Amino acid sequence: MGKTFESIDNHVDVSSAYIPVRPEARGCSDSIPELDVDDMTDVDRNVRTIDPAVVVYNHRYRIEDVDFHDEYPLVHVRHGASVGRGERTVTTETIGHAVAAALAPGERWARRYREVFSDDVRVAVVGIPEADDLVATDAPREKRVLYAPTNHNYGGGSYLHTAKAILDTFADTEYELLFRPHPMDRTEEPGRSLTQACKKRISALPNVIFDENPTPNASMLVADLLISDYSGIIAEWLHTGRPLIQLTDIPVEDTAVPEIGYVTSVADFDISSVDDLYERGYSESVAEREAACRADLGIPMDGRAGERAAAEVIACRQ
Repeated sequence: MGKTFESIDNHVDVSSAYIPVRPEARGCSDSIPELDVDDMTDVDRNVRTIDPAVVVYNHRYRIEDVDFHDEYPLVHVRHGASVGRGERTVTTETIGHAVAAALAPGERWARRYREVFSDDVRVAVVGIPEADDLVATDAPREKRVLYAPTNHNYGGGSYLHTAKAILDTFADTEYELLFRPHPMDRTEEPGRSLTQACKKRISALPNVIFDENPTPNASMLVADLLISDYSGIIAEWLHTGRPLIQLTDIPVEDTAVPEIGYVTSVADFDISSVDDLYERGYSESVAEREAACRADLGIPMDGRAGERAAAEVIACRQ
């Protein structure tokens, strides 16, 4: 999630730093100084010791266990923008009591914030800072496809049901496949075992690369198409204007993938669909649907989200 902070910090003209709140958060940024704390789990004490003018969260981690926000303004900026999975509801129900300002990625999120949060919480639509450099970029036209579904355990994504079939589809084709499991599916079961099996197979597939980029941004910049489901990466990908393939094979009952791009089950997916999207783009009906979804999401895609978010953070200083 450091990608969000870095995209905002580029536009902040005052001193800034980040506090790691668990071991995995150490060393997460090359551009923002990390504060050395005695006990990274003692978030309240660390914040009060540092005595900042404003604190920024881009997650919900331990929000129910801290109370520093009673003394310091807390700004919440969502890392990305989920297009499904109920994240809007979970986020609003957990952070509303703590935040002074909620920076929404788009109008869809802002509408929910305004419905739930008290009137003294400032709600501002800023966009998705980490997607700024995807705006107005040219497609590489290298027949490169990025496969990046959301995680299984927490997102109920399609990874377990589609990973092997995707490798089957692209094996020995003229396309280059960037295979990018969610970070949680690389470290937690049952995704971990599947990831290891896929990595072993990929080692024998010359046209498939196991994507090790720290964040998906660099991968999206070089991809012509994205294959996903209802992962938050979709909202970032929309900034590129390139075709999206959504797989519907999710394990969550009574939940459907919001139809934005070209929608298919993995059983109906074949390389001819990729050929058609690569050569001709969306059909008219899919293009109209995607445009309607963009309008509903209301995400400003002008490359200035980081600038707007930084201005809102600075405005909340004590």
